[in-house]
Amino acid sequence: MYAQVTTVEASPARLDATTHFFQQRVLPQLQQMDGFKGFIVLGGRPSSGNVLGVALWESEEALQATEEAVSHIRGGVREATGGTDTSPMCQGC
Repeated sequence: MYAQVTTVEASPARLDATTHFFQQRVLPQLQQMDGFKGFIVLGGRPSSGNVLGVALWESEEALQATEEAVSHIRGGVREATGGTDTSPMCQGC
C-alpha cells in the first residue's frame, strides 16, 4: 500500500470547515479513482489550523496515475479553506 500526504495550513478559525471540506468534497472524488483504498484526515491542535490528509493507494502505479487529479483537488482545498498547501510533494502549489 502507498500513501499520498497532503498538509494544509489554514486559519485556526477555519479548522472545522477545512476538515469538513476534506470529508465532504475530497473523499468522494478520491473514492472514484482506480486503486483508491482509504483516506484519513487528522486535525492539529485547534490553535494551529493544520490539517493532514492521507490518501491510501493499492500500488505505486495507482498513486502516480492520480498525481494530476490530486494536484487539482489540492487547488480546490486551498481555495475552499483559504489555506496553504504545505505538502512535501507540493512544488509551486
